[in-house]
Amino acid sequence: MTEHAFPPQHQDSMPADEHEMTPAPDYTPRFPGVGKLKDKVAFVSGGDSGIGRAVSVLFAREGAKVAIAYLEEHEDAEETKRLVEAEGSEALLIPGDLGQRAHAFDAIARTVERFGKLDVLVNNCAQQWVDDPLEDLSEERLRRTMDSNVMAQVFVTQAALAHLKEGAAIVNTTSVNAFKGNDSLIAYSTTRGATLAFSRSIAKALIKRGIRVNAVAPGPIWTPFIPGSMDAETVAGFGTQTEMGRAGQPWEVATAYLFLASEDGSYFNGQTLHPNGGTIVGA
Repeated sequence: MTEHAFPPQHQDSMPADEHEMTPAPDYTPRFPGVGKLKDKVAFVSGGDSGIGRAVSVLFAREGAKVAIAYLEEHEDAEETKRLVEAEGSEALLIPGDLGQRAHAFDAIARTVERFGKLDVLVNNCAQQWVDDPLEDLSEERLRRTMDSNVMAQVFVTQAALAHLKEGAAIVNTTSVNAFKGNDSLIAYSTTRGATLAFSRSIAKALIKRGIRVNAVAPGPIWTPFIPGSMDAETVAGFGTQTEMGRAGQPWEVATAYLFLASEDGSYFNGQTLHPNGGTIVGA
């Protein structure tokens, strides 16, 4: 595939903004809801845009009320709230840094205060930068990546455990890079490997309480990650290296989260789903 997949573009921020992307990522669910999450309450970190937005909207279509946690992308978050409400559900916006333990606990407390309970936890927030070569990776950037991608998941999960009951589900976002590595995303790939190990470990610990834990490992997906972390020309060819010859769209990934969060995935624990365009990796 020689033609550009996307127009060249770049944003000088991380997380970047979905409303500035061309074309806009496709979050729209493809099928009518059938109540798979009826009367459930879900907390989605990084829910303002990208995969998080697609998950929030799909969960709302299936009957869930959604707490949308995000860092500071207020315009994107407000749009996601509008989209959730357009599905006939309710949304709570919670801005702030979940890599700070106090805020993570406050975010979960606000969710339970608003909706009365918590049934589904989606640990999705993350940041990434192209950091090749390794010797140029700064301590500041490494720590920021770890705080966003690892510490936030641990802190939010710790906070949620006081409220998750038997039958609850946790779905963590990892990455294809946790399985195959990436020489230009070393810090990011390392954190996603940590997420994978965290998911498998707490899956063993929490199944005793009747709480299932699984992960989703997306491949190249058209989200604000991409223009926020890559130069314009790299963005232009993004996703063309996959077996399908294209990047995925957020809606194509959100269905994996729904499966694992709902009773459809009732016999899945400690597992990883791989919406990655055809890359074969170890499970």
